[in-house]
Amino acid sequence: MSRAFVKENDAEEVGSDLPERPQSPHTNYVTPQGMEQLQARVREFGAEWNALAGKEDFTSQQQRKRIERELLYYNERLRRAVLVSTSSQPDDRVHFGCVVEVEDPECQRLRFAIVGEDEADATQGRISWVSPLARALLNAEVGDVVTWKRPVGDLDIEIVAIRKE
Repeated sequence: MSRAFVKENDAEEVGSDLPERPQSPHTNYVTPQGMEQLQARVREFGAEWNALAGKEDFTSQQQRKRIERELLYYNERLRRAVLVSTSSQPDDRVHFGCVVEVEDPECQRLRFAIVGEDEADATQGRISWVSPLARALLNAEVGDVVTWKRPVGDLDIEIVAIRKE
């Protein structure tokens, strides 16, 4: 085989450092559950790191680099976390950490919890406080109609209930 297309340092490049995961420019507001999730991620990656201690094979080195990247990311997320207590939030307005129920023009009811970016999971109805839907809902009251700006078109939704999570 010709060596014309093979670099001498290919193995070194494969082992090169991964780029850092970018941090959000937004304040890292978290619910108590979100804080626990961040702490759990740091513990999980720490345990993975410890499990690889003393292993010097190429695969272990690659796994350690991936774990280091994740630990840097989650430790920074924890460092920047601002814990928000829902007990001090108003009961009559949509706020961070609350669950809001809305009704669309076809009378379909949807329920969303407004949470931190790391906690968001649309399949579970947990939306980031910086999402377009959450921004439309924040500070609204029961009975208010807000416009949810969506790529497929704006949708007016009515707030029918607000509760603390």
